[in-house]
Amino acid sequence: MDRSATVVEQELELSLVLSAEHSIPVPARLSYNSHDPFAVYITFHLDSGAPVTWVFARELLVEGTFRACGHGDVRVWPTRSGRQSILCLALSSPAGDALLEAPLPAVAAWLERAHRLVPPGAELATVDLDNSLAELLA
Repeated sequence: MDRSATVVEQELELSLVLSAEHSIPVPARLSYNSHDPFAVYITFHLDSGAPVTWVFARELLVEGTFRACGHGDVRVWPTRSGRQSILCLALSSPAGDALLEAPLPAVAAWLERAHRLVPPGAELATVDLDNSLAELLA
């Protein structure tokens, strides 16, 4: 098997929900790396200059495209806004809470590309356990 990392990325504009009537756009990047096959990364490009990255289970994001799931720091659920399908991401940290909305079709298309790279259930086949254990013990 080729051990070189393969990454699937997607640039998106999310909406940071400030109230029922007001939201602001937040540029973001979805990333999936075959060397970390269980995780997805969402990097938010904020006005503060330093991007903020959240990492959570790919399976959580997949399930969240169909039904509400997650608890604690990351919760995900699908909804509709008028005629648009939306994916809601509720993120909690010691610094505060955020509710973000993403275009569900774009997230689903990106997940499909990630699934073609590493199919669900095949994640362990892509992990180099010996090398990972050596890195942990170093």
